Amino acid sequence: MSQTSATGAPGFLDRIGIPRQLFWGFVAVLIFMIGDGVETTFLSDYLQQPEGGALPGAVASFATVTLYGVAAMIAAWFSGTLSAIWGPRRVMWLGGAWWVGFECLFLFAALPSHNAVFIVATYGVRGLAYPLFAFSFLAWAQVASPTKMRGSVAGWFWFAFTGGLPTLGAALAALSIGVFGLNDYQTLVLSLVVVTVGVLLGSFAVREEHGLRPIADETVENPRSLKRLAEGVDILWRDRRVLAGGLIRIVNTAPQYGFFAMFPFTFGPAAPGGGFLTAAQVASLASIAYGANIAANLFFGVFGDRFGWRRTVTWFGCVGCAIATPLWYFSSMASQSFAVAATFGVLYGFVLAGFVPLSALMPSMVAAKDKGSALAVLNFGAGGAAFVGPVVVTVLYPLVGGGGAAIVFCLMYLAVGLLSLRMKDDSDPGEHRASRSGAPETAGASA
Repeated sequence: MSQTSATGAPGFLDRIGIPRQLFWGFVAVLIFMIGDGVETTFLSDYLQQPEGGALPGAVASFATVTLYGVAAMIAAWFSGTLSAIWGPRRVMWLGGAWWVGFECLFLFAALPSHNAVFIVATYGVRGLAYPLFAFSFLAWAQVASPTKMRGSVAGWFWFAFTGGLPTLGAALAALSIGVFGLNDYQTLVLSLVVVTVGVLLGSFAVREEHGLRPIADETVENPRSLKRLAEGVDILWRDRRVLAGGLIRIVNTAPQYGFFAMFPFTFGPAAPGGGFLTAAQVASLASIAYGANIAANLFFGVFGDRFGWRRTVTWFGCVGCAIATPLWYFSSMASQSFAVAATFGVLYGFVLAGFVPLSALMPSMVAAKDKGSALAVLNFGAGGAAFVGPVVVTVLYPLVGGGGAAIVFCLMYLAVGLLSLRMKDDSDPGEHRASRSGAPETAGASA
């Protein structure tokens, strides 16, 4: 499946860590997530306007954060387990059709009705869609890639995912509203068009064989049975490494979500005394950190294939973030400087990408029949992080302030760093390299 030149040398895509037959899948995820991310900067405010349904602020926030987030977290789990039963491409079809269908219902029926229940329900249920589309492709990419490329493949996936949501999605919204002069509703229609392009590309342009069949191997009886949805949960106590990986994935980005929820009240205008950053600077701080993280995702994907997936997660992800998290907060507060806050935001965004190889490590630790379940745990952790971070801030900020929350985040990273030590895996190209010399590498091989 690798792209090679006429001389047998690896082609360009192989050299940068992308299996040739999966190339259009990465493009599809990027386009899909750009469309999905268009609404992130304005939807909650739009729903409070008369043309958006005039929802009360609390209801709009519930729709755009809580209900949507719960739906996304549930779908993140099912993206792995359904990929094991049906095959990833069918799950991508389901996720894409679900997004387009419920977005049409939301735009062309719910919003014009001005019925709050209808608006919240259709938008919240749409939250099931993007994890099914994007995370099932992650499952596909991991089982279809040679072992030595899986870290790089994970890096490219997260580059595409975060490059679209929120980075280029927010940029497209800014262009649509600020440059092209479209209103909020028209911009939402534009996002529907962009997502549809991504869905069509991902559904029909990628033909690699591993995505066309269940991830579960031939040793599994009735691999397409929906009963396997429940069976996949028991991996949490059958293999404690998978449970550890799920906890690591939650802590991975929980402080990121917590910080961006907390910064307006510590650095920005809502802080006691007005803070030292404007609202625009707080938003820019998030963009700067995300930008550094996107670039670093590619670096640590390739680096992890050489240094070792587990070691990269432990030392750069866990320990690196444990250092960068309090450094970012306390240096910013001490300096009262946007330049200092941005500099340490770049540092945090960079080491945060040290967790990228976790996407390669978790499915490689288990037998082929459990790969879907392991990926389900990983994806569920990604969704759970969006809740844990803000909850930690909500509970701790009134008690210990922003500094106390930053220290707790640091301790969380150190705790999962200890958990990561039990996740060694002999299929990791960076672990026990000498003992595996001469072993063949095959795409989708069981770990």
